[in-house]
Amino acid sequence: MRRKRLIALVAVGVILFLAVSTLLARVWSGDGAEQSAVTALLQDEARGDASAMIATMHDCAPSPACRARAATDAATLKRPGTVSVLQYQPSTGFSLTSTLGDARVAWEVVNKTRPIVQCVRVARAGNALSGIHIELLEISLRLNSTAGCPKSF
Repeated sequence: MRRKRLIALVAVGVILFLAVSTLLARVWSGDGAEQSAVTALLQDEARGDASAMIATMHDCAPSPACRARAATDAATLKRPGTVSVLQYQPSTGFSLTSTLGDARVAWEVVNKTRPIVQCVRVARAGNALSGIHIELLEISLRLNSTAGCPKSF
């Protein structure tokens, strides 16, 4: 009888461990999803594709300021070649719920330019159970290499 109880407790422990591990993996995957979304936005920018940038950023199309910034960025930061992210600081650290923050990214077109530093305002919606959904809200103009993210873009 005691052996069956021990086996049942071990089985419950394993199931609990797997459930918690799955939830944590979903939360930690948010950083990767965020960086992938930001990198795709930078690739649109480097191609000079303001329309793709506007389509990628949540609620950018109805905002004249967002459309203008995307057009300016696409025109001034257009570069042929492959985008390489040199440094990425996610918008938030570990979070189990929705957050709003600024990701700071330094990037270049491989062997063609000096690094470009920009910030992207990112909203993470959802939670560990429902999953994390990433929305890119805004992208800053080019920043000085030592500058932090501005309060407003």
